[in-house]
Amino acid sequence: METKKLGNSDLHLTPIGFGAWAIGGGDWAFAWGPQDDADSIEAIHRAIDLGINWIDTAAVYGLGHSEEVVGKALKTASARPYVFTKCSMLWDEKREIHRSLKTVRQEAEASLRRLQVDVIDLYQIHWPVPDEEIEEGWSTMADLQREGKIRWIGVSNFDVAQMERAQAIAPITSLQPPYSMVNRSVEAEILPFCEKHRIGVINYSPMVSGLLTGSMTKERVVAFPKDDFRRNAKQFQEPQLSRNLALAGLLASIGVRHGVSAGVVAIAWTLHHKAITAAIVGGRSAKQVDGIFPAANFRLTEPEFAEIGAFLQANP
Repeated sequence: METKKLGNSDLHLTPIGFGAWAIGGGDWAFAWGPQDDADSIEAIHRAIDLGINWIDTAAVYGLGHSEEVVGKALKTASARPYVFTKCSMLWDEKREIHRSLKTVRQEAEASLRRLQVDVIDLYQIHWPVPDEEIEEGWSTMADLQREGKIRWIGVSNFDVAQMERAQAIAPITSLQPPYSMVNRSVEAEILPFCEKHRIGVINYSPMVSGLLTGSMTKERVVAFPKDDFRRNAKQFQEPQLSRNLALAGLLASIGVRHGVSAGVVAIAWTLHHKAITAAIVGGRSAKQVDGIFPAANFRLTEPEFAEIGAFLQANP
């Protein structure tokens, strides 16, 4: 499998990485519903066995639980992947989430314990909130890197002005933005900025939280568990839902030509952009990992990319 260097780091990433958001389980503000830990560990092991060499999680996923599951999986994995996680979203005893960039050091120490690792390969500020604390938070990130607790430091969901402020303190290795054919907001300014400054980009939600997998239906959306955040996401509500399911249908038709799923085509569309280093792909079971793994090698032809572009232009 080909790899690509992430920004200014010595990390060479496979085209897709294992995203550990959903394996955090239910009962928190941004949950995907209940999740079996044994299935999660099996999914991680399958991804690693197939050659995927990085995992992306965050402290807030499952309020610490995702990191704990990743830590358990690493103990019995066939290889040691790069481990990426994030800070800035904290929770209290009532499981209510708040945001701060004043506690980066304490968060990093807690993530190291939950992951059961000595060093985090890439540590990222999850959200630039509060905005006025960016300099303090990024300075602490740089301190942790110098101390050897973190190998490389990155940001997530930052705009250009916020990245410029961080860069004035210490180099940014990577940006993690949402990017898909349903959400293209980073194309105008953010991705060109990253290219110019050699900042790696690992995009999240290339399949829009399952919407472009080809297996999503209106009936499934209606039946989402009450603690599934997608129940309230605008992409899963009309009139956008019908348009997005039609887009998924087009991706499925392209996939049939190559024996791959609509989700694989959706991921390939994001990897077509030269600024993208690699894409984060979630998996809740080994079967899901098997289904999406062809995205590591499948690439769209220019006519197929244009075919999708024509749909997007006709159905904004």
